[in-house]
Amino acid sequence: MLPSDSAWLALERPDNPMTITIMLRVDGLTAGRFREFLEVYWSAWERFGCRPVWKAPAWYWQPDATFNVAHHLDVALDRFDQHQLQDWVSARLNEPLPLYRPAWKFWLAPNAEGGAALLLRLHHCYADGLSLLSIFDQLCPASPRQYPAVYGAPEQPRVGRWLETAQQWLGSQLARYGATTQTDSEKRETGLEQTLAARTVQNGARLVHELSEFLAEEEDSPSDLKRPLAGQRNCRWSAPVPLERFRAIAHQTRTTINDVLLACVAAAVRPRLGMTPEQLDDAVMHAAVPVDIRTRLPEGIKPEAGEPGNCFGTVFVPLPVDGESALERLFRIKHETRKLKKSWQPGLAWGLTACASLLPDIGRKPLADLFFRKASAVVSNVPGTPETRYLAGCPITEQMFWVPQAGNIGLGVSIVSYAGQVQFGVVADEAVMADPAAFLEDCLAELGQFPDES
Repeated sequence: MLPSDSAWLALERPDNPMTITIMLRVDGLTAGRFREFLEVYWSAWERFGCRPVWKAPAWYWQPDATFNVAHHLDVALDRFDQHQLQDWVSARLNEPLPLYRPAWKFWLAPNAEGGAALLLRLHHCYADGLSLLSIFDQLCPASPRQYPAVYGAPEQPRVGRWLETAQQWLGSQLARYGATTQTDSEKRETGLEQTLAARTVQNGARLVHELSEFLAEEEDSPSDLKRPLAGQRNCRWSAPVPLERFRAIAHQTRTTINDVLLACVAAAVRPRLGMTPEQLDDAVMHAAVPVDIRTRLPEGIKPEAGEPGNCFGTVFVPLPVDGESALERLFRIKHETRKLKKSWQPGLAWGLTACASLLPDIGRKPLADLFFRKASAVVSNVPGTPETRYLAGCPITEQMFWVPQAGNIGLGVSIVSYAGQVQFGVVADEAVMADPAAFLEDCLAELGQFPDES
């Protein structure tokens, strides 16, 4: 396995499993149609027929000799209403995945109120959110009369090439810093090389500076969100909100949709920290926000289109929990995200995370602590398709997912845009947040604090 995938096995904890949970509402989907879909289309990715196996000194993908899609699908015939469905999804989210089979499973509730509910739980080592989005993009066409045209991928050994490319790329970067003796002919070259060398030295100094800042970043203040985890989680999701509402706010305030989403999270978190107003003035709180870094990596490390895997870094966005108004919180987040977008923090975080699987057990906890003491929540924003998609010929009416929270983080907030709508999702350890539904209500209430565009 690639280090960037096996890292999520190395960071696994019994009270905080590294699993992604996805829910689709698929109107009219039946168990028979979905079984056929799994056998023909989903199974075309060979990785999904493998399970992660530890063989010292590394993790490997081992094909499951007894693989059968029936082992990975449960059907619930209950007629869940909305409240019952949310409780049912929370219960599934807490079920451990068996270690003796590939670490993913679907549940289908075809009779749920409002259309069939399809739930997927998958270990993070298989893919990140954007990889899964790409897979579903291939498998779910824009018309019920279309069939997936291109799908599936063989699981080919890439570790050797991956490590070789990484070494060559790192070596080329380091070589540019090395001192060289110039010949007379080299000295007559144009100043282009000198300019390039100067920029390289500047970039090297910047890298050292940003790495130092990242390592020395202040940890989050003690709060109710930093309580020891109970290991039992509940999830909830909001009603859809028109995407145009977010676009209007972002346009009017010259911010981004992601800034607006983070401002909503900051407002909802504020009353749940258990702090007095005086304590809030000095509070430090970060949200760990995943960032796609595929375009920043060289060929050989960058995954192919449609290939499952993990290729994202993390930025730690300070949340202005002491902000007194919606606009103050929004503009402060805008300021912080602009700085982070220009930084190398996502790449640094990706590289350090990939090292987790290469370290002995005694070295993993300090690395995990380095990351997860710097944040009290994970906030992930995944843009879906602007148009309705179809799974096995049935329209997908909603998409939702819940992110894992590594280390001691007990709160995860997810935002999904799909077919012109936006939905918030939250998953929280019971020790951290007893009522996730109220948290979502506060996220949506923050939207009402922004003026409508006239």
